[in-house]
Amino acid sequence: MSAWIAYAAAVVCGYLAGSIPFGLLITRAAGLGDIREIGSGNIGATNVLRTGRKDLALATLLLDSLKAGLIALAFTLWAGRDVGFIAGAMAFVGHCYPVWLGFRGGKGIATYAGLLPFTTLPGFFVAAPVWLVIFAATRVSSLAALSAAVLVPPGAFLLGERNKTVLVGLAILSLLVFWTHRANLSRLLKGTEPRFGAPKAKPEA
Repeated sequence: MSAWIAYAAAVVCGYLAGSIPFGLLITRAAGLGDIREIGSGNIGATNVLRTGRKDLALATLLLDSLKAGLIALAFTLWAGRDVGFIAGAMAFVGHCYPVWLGFRGGKGIATYAGLLPFTTLPGFFVAAPVWLVIFAATRVSSLAALSAAVLVPPGAFLLGERNKTVLVGLAILSLLVFWTHRANLSRLLKGTEPRFGAPKAKPEA
């Protein structure tokens, strides 16, 4: 088998797997309509949570995570670690820019997180505690996600990750996280980013 065939298959299959809009499919199946018409308009688990259905949000989170991790695992077993990482990384791209939804998808955090334990444990061992600590301290999901994205590439290297494809890929994915979170970043800089669980401000009489 030629290497380019494996990489091409990883790109196509990874993208298509990632572009499955589980948040949209789950909420429609539950009779909640189009998730893109509420909240942020996002198809990810955070916006699904705005429907009030924690079970649907959890299901979306798990499926959006596993679609990257499992496609990465499948291609790793078939063609090696580099090809597997490319497949998982393309699932991230597919989630953020799904062809079925006019290239308007999610922000990629769950998909990025799901990729890590299947492709680079050092990266996962950085991302998980950073996200948990920052979120516990601030209750701001986007800040936790951006903090983890910043620290994953150098942290993975410091913990022993030496695969160049993985390290370069992590850096690119982290940059893409900042791009998909650019609106959140703007609100963070302005101090207007909402905290998880905070009551909504009541409109003035």
